[in-house]
Amino acid sequence: MNPRFSVVAPVFNEEALVEEFYRRVRDVMEGTGESWELVLVNDGSRDRSPELMDRLYNQDPEHVVILHFARNFGHQLAITAGSDHARGDAVVVIDSDLQDPPEVIPNLIAKWREGYEVVYGVRAEREGETWFKLFTANLFYRLIQALTDVVIPMEAGDFRLLDRKVVDVMREMREGHRFVRAMVSWVGFRQIGVPYRRLARKAGETKYPFRKMFRLALDAVTGFSFIPLKLALWTGALATGLGLLLAVVLLILRLNGNIPLAGQGLTASLILFIGGVQLFIMGILGEYIGRIYDEVRRRPLYIVRELKRQE
Repeated sequence: MNPRFSVVAPVFNEEALVEEFYRRVRDVMEGTGESWELVLVNDGSRDRSPELMDRLYNQDPEHVVILHFARNFGHQLAITAGSDHARGDAVVVIDSDLQDPPEVIPNLIAKWREGYEVVYGVRAEREGETWFKLFTANLFYRLIQALTDVVIPMEAGDFRLLDRKVVDVMREMREGHRFVRAMVSWVGFRQIGVPYRRLARKAGETKYPFRKMFRLALDAVTGFSFIPLKLALWTGALATGLGLLLAVVLLILRLNGNIPLAGQGLTASLILFIGGVQLFIMGILGEYIGRIYDEVRRRPLYIVRELKRQE
């Protein structure tokens, strides 16, 4: 018999927290009075996390499910794998670093019982975040709002509950460059947010530095918007228009006997400007072509080296 609730948690180098995370999830889920499972996805951890996860499975095989990836595939694919293997009527996605408190899960479940099919956590407060992290996070959300066709609520992360019908729809979406929270917004259904206080990290280090946030934003934009391609068209048209205007101005000055702006400096500036525009446009096209190349190869999204589950 399938459990009522599945809790999916990616794990990447969280040896200091994974056991406490399990204990807190267990206490919360036991309080619901419903059957449950905890799906822990080892995303190629290089510390003692895999060993500790196996220990948790041996201690509680009734509730713990372990997926060991063959290598590090990334946070978004770890969420995908956990959701693919979750059997619950409702699936809760939460990070294992305890910044998103498991004690908030009953609030998500309460909204699900009211009939909502997607219940996402909204970070009303963020403890222990630097001004740079807060600034880049705000910029990240605003960039996605401005450039994509999906509406992602501000301060909503991957901490959320998904109804089984939403999970089944998501399983049909197999694109390789994934931005799960945008995909969840795109599928629709009845959605609502639940505010909570996001805690400071107790141990370890963030798994989303600026470089990964930038890559995630790029995946979101290229995966859900054609605006960059239109921007390339507009930029090319603007450069062409400026070039024609400059040619007309120089011609008029020459016909009137005036000495036009000329020389190697102007020529070099024009070449650099046009070359920069061309390279910018080629870079945008390259991002989209690269996505097409990845998709047509039809490689698996992730590879599970070992699955531990009590049948």
